[in-house]
Amino acid sequence: MPRQPIIELCRKDMFTAEDELLQKYNPEQAQRLVRLRDMYTWYLSNPDSKDRQFIDMAASRHGLSRAQAYNDLAVIKTLLPLLASASRDFHRYRYNEMILETYQMAKARKDTKTMEKAASSYAKFNRVDLEDEQAIPYDKIVVQPFTATDDPRVLGIEPIPNLKEKIRKMQEKYRRESMDIEDVSFEEADLEEAELFPMQDDPNDPLNPDLPPIVPTPTE
Repeated sequence: MPRQPIIELCRKDMFTAEDELLQKYNPEQAQRLVRLRDMYTWYLSNPDSKDRQFIDMAASRHGLSRAQAYNDLAVIKTLLPLLASASRDFHRYRYNEMILETYQMAKARKDTKTMEKAASSYAKFNRVDLEDEQAIPYDKIVVQPFTATDDPRVLGIEPIPNLKEKIRKMQEKYRRESMDIEDVSFEEADLEEAELFPMQDDPNDPLNPDLPPIVPTPTE
């Protein structure tokens, strides 16, 4: 069986229990997965840490050489965006695990009140009271056929009989009613703009380009 890259192992079993790791992988791989998980958690808890601090912590906790510690740091930095997308699934799993553990402890103490609360929280979180959503893959969605029509009955409206004839009669009716309208003549209004807006005798006014500009005389 070909040896899988450590990145792939971390993506699949980063948070798997240690005893299960030993059943799936050889001791060296299982030990490294546990070590990477520990340092990944430390890295998330110390987002402002420098690379040197990570190297020192990895060497202190796990007795690694600096070369091994740098290798682990590179793996964790590669995993950060990959595991972030799966973090919600992991937290859901952890939540269910804690609720079930709480239920078992309450059951051992015969604490029916806590058992009821744990069961209610589990059901609400997992939405077991709702019907399963029937998700349809996008490639299975069929575009509904579209056919143009001028029949108003598709909208629940009964068609008007002899519609074209009715339109013709209405046009004739309104033409007859508008025959009494007469056109009247009109005159343009004299706004007397010259009086309302007299031209200022300012030589520097751009509206009076014919007048020579006034040049200020320097004072002695």
